[in-house]
Amino acid sequence: MDTGRIRVPAGAMDWAIAIGVAALLLGTGLSGQHPDGNGGLLGVVLLAAGGLALVARRRAPIAVLAVTGVCAVGYEAAGFEVLAVPYLVAVYGAVRAGHRALIVAASVSLLVVLPLTALLFHDGPAREAFTQARNVLEIAWLIAAFSAGEALRQAERRAEEAERTREETARRRADEERLHIARELHDSLTHQISIIKVQSEVAVHVARRRGEQVPDTLLAIQSAGREATRELRATLEALRDDDTTPPQGLEHLPELVERARSMGLQATLTVDGQRHDVPAAVGRTAYRIVQEALTNTARHASATTATVRIQYGPDALSIQVDDDGKATPDSATVPGLGLLGMRERVTALGGRLRAEPRAEHGFTVQAELPVERAS
Repeated sequence: MDTGRIRVPAGAMDWAIAIGVAALLLGTGLSGQHPDGNGGLLGVVLLAAGGLALVARRRAPIAVLAVTGVCAVGYEAAGFEVLAVPYLVAVYGAVRAGHRALIVAASVSLLVVLPLTALLFHDGPAREAFTQARNVLEIAWLIAAFSAGEALRQAERRAEEAERTREETARRRADEERLHIARELHDSLTHQISIIKVQSEVAVHVARRRGEQVPDTLLAIQSAGREATRELRATLEALRDDDTTPPQGLEHLPELVERARSMGLQATLTVDGQRHDVPAAVGRTAYRIVQEALTNTARHASATTATVRIQYGPDALSIQVDDDGKATPDSATVPGLGLLGMRERVTALGGRLRAEPRAEHGFTVQAELPVERAS
């Protein structure tokens, strides 16, 4: 719904602030006592430059902080008695960007340099009294700018955290509901397919005892029933293991590869990079990717070897499973339930998955999962 509020682009707002501050400085500086000649011209240029530099405060807060500080010292030396307003605005922007320690150091340095500049270039009791009063005012405004920037930074962080928490909660509820539906569906299908399997086997057995020829369609039903039962049982166990068995992660990969060897597959496991702790969700997903890839290799690929490679990176975990099966680059890849489930797991973590035939022959599954390490 349109609330009637007009949104001003951020760039236009930055230009308005920069021009406004520059005009304020020039008006304040030129309305009071100010030097003439080259010194006065240099001071006017520095006053304008200090204000206009604020147009880049969002893109380069540290650079703007440095420019406004140098300009403040410059027009102070030139003889313009003007409060360092651009530097205060730059402090607010830099604190909002998170550069707190650097700002404290820069501000302390500026508060020391400005009085020294006034004493070196302009002496006298009246000037000294004015400089002291202005320093007190600048310290107060610096504290206010720092506090305002920090308060807004904390508010933005809390808003981002709240948004992320809402998204995670919604995704978790959706996953739980989908898991519940999948369990119910698989329980029902398993029961019905078990009945079909039993009935077909009984029919085949009775036909053979009578010496009758078993129809090919009945044998096909028997074979399909057995295969469907195995697939559903494996899928149902995977759906239920989050409640009934401990979660399996990267530390269980050697056992998984060993089981693949017991099925007649020459499987190897290689781990590269500096090992470090990863989130439990990443470890479980990596385990499921390797499990599904090895299961597909053993059942459907007609492969003799499979290689599993885990690569620990600074901000990502890479998984690659290759086999030497019958797949070729010309083979059509039909994504089954296992591959679709694998892709859903990877996408939910913000990762990437590639599953396709290799250039020579065989199949490759490659996944990259982002890892957020504690600083």
